[in-house]
Amino acid sequence: MRPGRALVSAGVLAAVLLAGCTDGASEPVPAAEPGGQPTTSAGPEDEQPEPEPEREPEPELVVVGHASEPPLRLSSSTSARLVGGEVTRWRGRRVVATGPVERRLRAVERDPGTVAVVPVGAVRPTVVVARVDGRDPVRDDPRAVDLTVVGDVMLVRGVPDPWRALAPTAARLRGADVTVGNLESTLSLDGAPTQGGDSFGATPVLLGPLRRAGFDALSLANNHAGDFGERALLDTVRTLRASPIGVFGAGPDRAAAGRAAYVERSGVRFAFVGFNAIGETPRATPSSPGALSVRMPPRTGPRLVEADLRHVERTIARAGERADVVVALPHWGTQYTHRPEPVQRTVARRLVAAGADLVVGGHPHWVQGVDVVDGVPVAHSLGNFVFDMEFMEQTLEGVVLEATFWGSELKAVRLVPYAMDPTTFAPRFVRGERVAGILADVWSTSTGPYAVSGAS
Repeated sequence: MRPGRALVSAGVLAAVLLAGCTDGASEPVPAAEPGGQPTTSAGPEDEQPEPEPEREPEPELVVVGHASEPPLRLSSSTSARLVGGEVTRWRGRRVVATGPVERRLRAVERDPGTVAVVPVGAVRPTVVVARVDGRDPVRDDPRAVDLTVVGDVMLVRGVPDPWRALAPTAARLRGADVTVGNLESTLSLDGAPTQGGDSFGATPVLLGPLRRAGFDALSLANNHAGDFGERALLDTVRTLRASPIGVFGAGPDRAAAGRAAYVERSGVRFAFVGFNAIGETPRATPSSPGALSVRMPPRTGPRLVEADLRHVERTIARAGERADVVVALPHWGTQYTHRPEPVQRTVARRLVAAGADLVVGGHPHWVQGVDVVDGVPVAHSLGNFVFDMEFMEQTLEGVVLEATFWGSELKAVRLVPYAMDPTTFAPRFVRGERVAGILADVWSTSTGPYAVSGAS
């Protein structure tokens, strides 16, 4: 730089600094940062707006009805009116759309004539969610995992063709993520029949129809798994353990009989535990084969044997340490009645306290009522699924239990009625008045949210 230019620049700089000291309206020169760069102060036009925090989406609101009522089928416009609180009565039902969510749910659970509007996340198995334009907000959610449980499966004796008996319902069973049932026979004939003409035995060929029908796990905790003696029982357990179908409820000793069957779907791990309270199949002991058993009325003792039940409680608790959902399948009760024994309700409370997330019983050959214990449904009997009992209408009827879980949370339970053909013993799902009649038998002895007016 030439000397003359440097002098001029220094003079100009001095004048600017002076002006900065004497003119209050002028902007001060910013101070330098320790690193030598001056700080700057942005004007209003340079300020950047603060990013707005992301808002969580509003929870979906749904309409729910009483557990004993068929699910409502709404159009989107009708749903919008109900959800928006535009009506307080709809088709003879009271509509509760405001107030604490728990109070709304309880209003529905107490009164079949009430429907309520709740967030879908609050839905529980003691209410039934309405479908909107054919969509089920619970079952059609990406988080949903569906479990199907059927009643007693007996595919021999008078059943002419096992696959023909299972085929009419197979598509629905296969459509579930997990399907489980109670197998009332052996898969081996290596032994003498122990119950005469009521001994139910088959061969491993039966695995084909069972697998094609969609079964993922089968219980042997019943009074027919031992119908051809010890060797046949152990053969049956080994055959199932070597197959894609899980097995539980029986084994070479009590520890094996109490081993849960585990099935995992979509990140949710299910554990299935079963026990037999009817007898006939030997009771597994620490050193002998048989079924996991609980001695209790009406068939295996005048009173409940505490040691047996405590062992089952520990078995359920251990299964809960390895699984997200524990399902207990007791074989209990009195045949040919819709009414559970009082001891069933006592035992059910203990199973839930031990960690069971769902309890589904069998053996009575008729449907029985549904209770709720601490929010957990207890279905005392689903009736026969396939069984050659054509001598009563009730032994040819039953319900499939369909449960939907979001993770470990049970969100919905549906009972789907069917009736068996009296010749092929194939169950077929029914409609109309037959549905109402079968479900009326269930509700007649149900309690709590599943009870209808006048039921116990």
